[in-house]
Amino acid sequence: MTLPIACSLTDAALQERRRDVLQKFRNAVIETRESKDGYSYQLPPTEEWLTELANLMNLERQCCPFLRLSITVEPNNGPFWLELTGPPGTKEFLTTTFN
Repeated sequence: MTLPIACSLTDAALQERRRDVLQKFRNAVIETRESKDGYSYQLPPTEEWLTELANLMNLERQCCPFLRLSITVEPNNGPFWLELTGPPGTKEFLTTTFN
């Protein structure tokens, strides 16, 4: 089954909340790495960001079911990496949404 590369948000309150979360995310990104199917975003290794990443992942899985989301926690209190990948068209969607 092929899922469309599109956001399904329609509720204005959820859109506003998501915008707030995404803006905070954009401001915290330390580094971005491009992969074949998407991007990885490096974030500070704080307890606050681990919670924020879980919140962001929950929002994204609700509105963008085509995304594959994963968090990598580097050893020795290293940075967090949020990886977002998916089918063809995902990279373009992510560029528009996260950049």
